[in-house]
Amino acid sequence: MASTVNTNLAALGAVQSFNSVNRGVDHVQNRISTGLKASGARDGAATFGIAQQQRAEASSLEAVTNSLNRAVSIADVALAAGSALSDLLTQMREKAVAASDPSITDMSRSIFNADFSALRDQIAGVIANALFDGQNLLGGPGGSSMTFLASTNGSVSLDLPILDLRLPATPGPVASPAAAIYLGSSTALTNATMSADAAARVSASLDYLNTELSRLGAASKKLENQIVYFSKLKDSVTAGIGQMVDADLAYESAQLQALQTRQQLSLQAMSLANQAPRAILNLLRDS
Repeated sequence: MASTVNTNLAALGAVQSFNSVNRGVDHVQNRISTGLKASGARDGAATFGIAQQQRAEASSLEAVTNSLNRAVSIADVALAAGSALSDLLTQMREKAVAASDPSITDMSRSIFNADFSALRDQIAGVIANALFDGQNLLGGPGGSSMTFLASTNGSVSLDLPILDLRLPATPGPVASPAAAIYLGSSTALTNATMSADAAARVSASLDYLNTELSRLGAASKKLENQIVYFSKLKDSVTAGIGQMVDADLAYESAQLQALQTRQQLSLQAMSLANQAPRAILNLLRDS
């Protein structure tokens, strides 16, 4: 190799090696500081693109889960109110049965009627207050439902039935099996006969109420199962993203140590390469 002072090929090679090592150090330090082996598209376009897509899917799963949690909350409030209605009807049945006894006095029956009417009038308030986020599942119209998103692409939905547990002004005749609320908003325990009729109506209404609450509870359970599924699915997606883009910090730490050693060696190589022109000066000095 020719000896020259204009072009120091050894120094150029050492510089290239040094710059290459520095780039490697920068990459490893970025992985260590971010914890990611692909923190941007420059680090791996395909990996980064897939990871971003899956991050969007995980965010969508979170949004759907929030919607389903809201649905469960609506159902929980309705079920709690329904349980209160069941308790009211149970107490009303007790009053009606007691008032149907023909042997009691009119005064005693009027006391039972006052209690019965007070309990009856609470029903409308319980239903009106069965609200969550502006939604009420107990105030009708019956036969309808409330639909909630249950997939990230909108292809799947789940329903909660809307129940009509309001007391009608003019209830129809009692049927078996019970298919409606048969207790009227003005039903009273005026005499033994009307008290016996009221007891039968309360009993049938209670059967219908409990059946409807069971239907609502089953629908709510389906929502809860979907939430559990989405939670597990989101965890799986998150784990998959981590496997794709998370850096192995133990490996990166070892790589950093190796690159820092190569960095020092590159500096030594540049120092040795820069000493070559000095050797020519020594030759000229000796001549």
